[in-house]
Amino acid sequence: MVEEHTEAPRGTRYEISSGSMLLHRSGTGGPPVVFLAGGGMSGLYYWKVHDLVAEFTTSVIYDRLGLGWSDTVDLPRSGTQVTDDLHELLHVAGVPGPRVLVAHSLGGLYARLYAKRFPGEVTALVLLDPTHENIVDYLSTEKAQRLQDSNTDDLVPPGQLDTMRTTYRAALSRALADWPAAIREPLLDKGFGRAGFRQSLREPMNLPRLFSEVRDAGPDPDIPLTFVSAMGADTIAQELVPPEAHAALDESNQTKYRLYTDLAAALPDAEVRRLDDVGHSGMAWLRPDAVVQAIRDTLSR
Repeated sequence: MVEEHTEAPRGTRYEISSGSMLLHRSGTGGPPVVFLAGGGMSGLYYWKVHDLVAEFTTSVIYDRLGLGWSDTVDLPRSGTQVTDDLHELLHVAGVPGPRVLVAHSLGGLYARLYAKRFPGEVTALVLLDPTHENIVDYLSTEKAQRLQDSNTDDLVPPGQLDTMRTTYRAALSRALADWPAAIREPLLDKGFGRAGFRQSLREPMNLPRLFSEVRDAGPDPDIPLTFVSAMGADTIAQELVPPEAHAALDESNQTKYRLYTDLAAALPDAEVRRLDDVGHSGMAWLRPDAVVQAIRDTLSR
């Protein structure tokens, strides 16, 4: 297997103080929409919805440091580091503000922290199944403790790493089968080479610290916010866990939906949208139409 492609199929590298970062921009007009990828993921996993957004405004995808085609750094990094990187990158790349941040999974923590730290630069948030610090209040005592005890030493043993990345790559390859090979193959080669896959596993391993950072940054700003909650079967996740674990995936959907509903009720301009026909992993590439509609509607508010 090829470990990595030296050049990204899309994008330009920009130098910031912490290293070189890949950013790809399409479309014109404003406010610009900036996609924040899920944990361990390259921005190019969102190219489908990115291209649709570029039909009506400027759209931006990028790779965080340590992932994809941005410079390699030690992971995990603090939320302050990640949001400082993005803040500098957008200015160096000349992406004007204010901006709409569209964030998936772990990216939701970074997007909300960015909006808290740089409130004048964010005009709206669209959060796709975002990770949220309040999730610990909705879990059983055992699950909450397991999450709070997670740490950067919890990497998969080396002997299991190759098996895992081969299995994960095969599942993603099937999910992205209709993508252009010129995008799909470099993306999979980069993400599922030994180095890239290990980095992807490391990025979300400081959740307790991230939770504290987001809490300590103060309340969420008073801007339009849409939670998009994927309630369908996560076909990719189901491939990667035994059948007896599928019920736990369904339970997780219900738990997160309760969380998002409660959060939206407590915020001045927030709503929750359900996607009942898609799961967490592939919502941006299986239902890009629904994501784009959420972005359009959030902008109209």
